[in-house]
Amino acid sequence: MDSRNHLYLVDGSAYIFRAYHRLPPLTNPQGVPVGAVYGYTTMLWRLAEDLHKADGPTHLAVILDKSSITFRNALYDQYKANRPPPPEDLKPQFPLIRDATRAFSLACIEEEGLEADDLIASYARAATAQGWDVTIVSSDKDLMQLVGQCAQGGTGCVDMLDTMKNQRIGIPEVVEKFGVPPELVGDVLALMGDAVDNVPGIRGIGPKTATKLIVEHGGLEGALAAAPTMKAGKLRDSLIEQADMARLSRQLVALKEDCPLPVPLEDFSLGPIPPEPLAAFLSTHGFTSLLRKLGTPAPAAAAAPAGDSPAAGKAATPAPAESTRQPLPTWPAIDRDAYPCVQTLEALQEWIDRAFAARLVAIDTETSALDSMRADLVGVSLAVGAGQACYIPLGHRGTDMFSEVPRQIPREAALAALKPLLESAAVIKVGQNIKYDLTVLARHGIAVAPIDDTMVMSFCLDAGRSETGLAGHGMDELAGRHLQHTTMLFKDVCGSGKKQISFAEVPLPDATRYAAEDADVTWRLHQLFAPRLADEGGTRIYQRVDRPLVPVVAQMERHGIRVDREQLANLSTRFAAEITRLEAVIHEKAGGPFTIGSPKQLGDVLFDKLGYKGGKKGKSGQYSTDQSVLETLAGQGAEVATLVLEWRQLSKLKSTYTDALQAAINPDTGRVHTSYSLVGAQTGRLSSNDPNLQNIPIRTEIGREIREAFVAEPGHVLLSADYSQIELRLAAHIADVAPLREAFEQGEDIHARTARELFGEVNRDTRGRAKTINFAILYGISRWGLATRLGTTADEAQAMIDRYFERFPGIQRYIHETLESVRANGFSETLFGRKTWFPRINSGTQAERQGSERAAINAPIQGTSADIIKRAMARMLPALAEAGLPRVKMLLQVHDELVFELPEEDVAAASEVIRAVMAGAAAPSVQLTVPLGVEIGTGRSWGAAH
Repeated sequence: MDSRNHLYLVDGSAYIFRAYHRLPPLTNPQGVPVGAVYGYTTMLWRLAEDLHKADGPTHLAVILDKSSITFRNALYDQYKANRPPPPEDLKPQFPLIRDATRAFSLACIEEEGLEADDLIASYARAATAQGWDVTIVSSDKDLMQLVGQCAQGGTGCVDMLDTMKNQRIGIPEVVEKFGVPPELVGDVLALMGDAVDNVPGIRGIGPKTATKLIVEHGGLEGALAAAPTMKAGKLRDSLIEQADMARLSRQLVALKEDCPLPVPLEDFSLGPIPPEPLAAFLSTHGFTSLLRKLGTPAPAAAAAPAGDSPAAGKAATPAPAESTRQPLPTWPAIDRDAYPCVQTLEALQEWIDRAFAARLVAIDTETSALDSMRADLVGVSLAVGAGQACYIPLGHRGTDMFSEVPRQIPREAALAALKPLLESAAVIKVGQNIKYDLTVLARHGIAVAPIDDTMVMSFCLDAGRSETGLAGHGMDELAGRHLQHTTMLFKDVCGSGKKQISFAEVPLPDATRYAAEDADVTWRLHQLFAPRLADEGGTRIYQRVDRPLVPVVAQMERHGIRVDREQLANLSTRFAAEITRLEAVIHEKAGGPFTIGSPKQLGDVLFDKLGYKGGKKGKSGQYSTDQSVLETLAGQGAEVATLVLEWRQLSKLKSTYTDALQAAINPDTGRVHTSYSLVGAQTGRLSSNDPNLQNIPIRTEIGREIREAFVAEPGHVLLSADYSQIELRLAAHIADVAPLREAFEQGEDIHARTARELFGEVNRDTRGRAKTINFAILYGISRWGLATRLGTTADEAQAMIDRYFERFPGIQRYIHETLESVRANGFSETLFGRKTWFPRINSGTQAERQGSERAAINAPIQGTSADIIKRAMARMLPALAEAGLPRVKMLLQVHDELVFELPEEDVAAASEVIRAVMAGAAAPSVQLTVPLGVEIGTGRSWGAAH
């Protein structure tokens, strides 16, 4: 074993905020908030255990921030000015966290006027100078400047450990993230700036451009010196005009490596943790589960402060506040009557200038309809700060032909003034579901960029976290949960039902209060969510997967897809005749007429009149007749159940597709424009509505016929590109299942391989069973669920599950480790860092708990699949454009499939590009151990291509 000293420096501040946002609020027996303390303690304990197993450190210290004011504020008074103050319930936990560190008998270091990063850098330099190795426990990008570098004359080196991803960060990982080695990371940061720390950088230069400039010119000064010789344009002008700001930014991001060391390195020496102080600390704060883990009898609890009399040793209990609620910064209260209505170009220009100065503006459009492809633009609202919002009416009219039209800027003139702002690369445009606004404004010739979306940010942070489920990301709910504010509702200004009016008829004072409030709330939500993304590890999934997808999906919606109205009408007529025939047969088999669509009447017929077994009544007193009940009865030979299933499918397909698609054809484009939601499925999959194109049956003849009605324009074809068995491939990678990986690498039939492993032979029956088992186990199916699908007994199904786990032990290990992690942390995570929360994973109600467990098993796999196809979509159009294929349009995304429309002569070239982009979509962030297969088909219709 290497006898060289190895120092671990823990970025304690990052641990604190990660712990605070990870757990619901808790209070100790004295009523003091301790949620972050408990989370910090468990994280530090887990780190100590993991490092002990790895036989890693000889010395360890936790480094904390002492105060928010440091020497950098003297250099730039706006440094970290945008950061909100710590939440009120976190402030009293800071000293307790220091106590927790010392209870482990670990050094806890902090210094007034210095950031934790500077202390870490100084200790790292001092340690490497003595030949020690150093590991920084953090994922902070600023600290990546230290990786791999040794102090002058030293022999020790520095790496990092990201405990959230259990990933070591060395020079290759830094190069992958920034495109430059560690010693040039500060130069890249200086150009791109940092919104979280309010490091200015150079306006309009993002990460890619910054990296490109540093690589080409060898460093910051080289890039600035070369600016005068660059091609004329915004980049050249920005580099010249803002050179001093870039140099200032370089000073701000540079780490101070020569700080006096408040505690000698030798004092960080690790030894066994004395159990007594730790036990006393845990007992004082009611951390009984950790006391049990320590295995030491609890000492007498410390006396409660005067005036408090909770029982000694009482466990920490959840506070009533919701886990995602944060104390608010000192913002002015929302005053709807204070918002101005902008009615002149001069006043509008003032707001535009303010937005340019702020470099971030919240926007919202008010329209005449929910359909972004048909809605008229009625007005635009802007917000540049808390309470600093306005409304710009553009299309208001009187309530009748005799009413006076209110004063407003002509729409064309207002949009011409707004266009430079909305298209400026120097100003971030923030919206709540901004995809809608992108389409509305694109129809007026404005390409809004760059953007942020508070709805998507909320989803990346809290998917599944809210007890209300998937409805937790709308503005009204977000304002209530995070701002403790009740927003005006649409019906408050437009009414509802028959008396509802268009927003264009709303008087300007009411319209201003409603619209400007939306922009104000959006700005405030953005200020809360942006630092949370950084603190909670959500930046990666938001920046690399979801945010780039928003404009891509908006463009797909605008393209739409052509449908054959005549073919749909013929299908509707045929379905109607078949539905009528089925009704007659069902009534005959049931012994008389009844309303087939009534669950109560159907249940009475099946279980009381016809006497089928297995009927169960719910709380309402009526029998359940859902899909699973009817499928079970059909499997037992109940002919009426089989017929009802067919009747239901045809009725749904007729109403949802063949009838609805005809009505959905846009009269202006002649195409159907679905709307995609980026927050509709908890695992991150896109969902489709108005019309929903996700639920057309895939493998049935009827589903194929409906797809035949989706057609290409004359001279064009549709191209379908479909990932082949992507979830099984990902399972093989994530669970490290060697037999499955080998099968995919060799291009084998994976279900045949599974059949051979499970049953010893491959035929139609065993392959079919293997296919069912492959997918069912990834969805956490029970023995009874599998028995139902395979038509066997529960014992036989359990035997198959046991044999599957015996042949593929990695799958069983994956399931076990995933459930243990979700139970401990409350969330699962995809390979790209997408978190899905399961608040009921430890529920005392069996049905809730088991439902959460099944979803938790599948979420990392299905979520990673969703992330991969999203990455492919975001990269697709640039790749096609670079290949000289701008006429190829991406129209639809359905599960693992992308649908394109393109000229026939472009098929060969486009197929090659599309396959390459989809196959390589995971890289470089994730290197898969299995290939991603992509199947491509083309035809005049979607049915022919699929």
